[in-house]
Amino acid sequence: MLYAIIAIDRPGSLGARLQARPAHLARLEALRDEGRLILAGPHPAIDCPDPGEAGFTGSLIVAEFPDLATAESWAAADPYQAAGVYASLTVKPFKQVLP
Repeated sequence: MLYAIIAIDRPGSLGARLQARPAHLARLEALRDEGRLILAGPHPAIDCPDPGEAGFTGSLIVAEFPDLATAESWAAADPYQAAGVYASLTVKPFKQVLP
């Protein structure tokens, strides 16, 4: 089943985000290589694809996991979570309708 992982960044976390980014991307690339990643990306803090020092307000990942507990466990182990980037993290089932 698909699950949406919705994270909200804590204010002032851009430095921690940039430092943890390579490890974060490596986990996402592993999901992609397994054919389980639907989409992933950050929410820019301003209306611009490269917000610079304005940073990001959070992230969205949609991926396939066997069950909710596995998705929650995977999200909890994210390098951004460990680095204190996220103020909150929500994982919930997702039903893809389109495309």
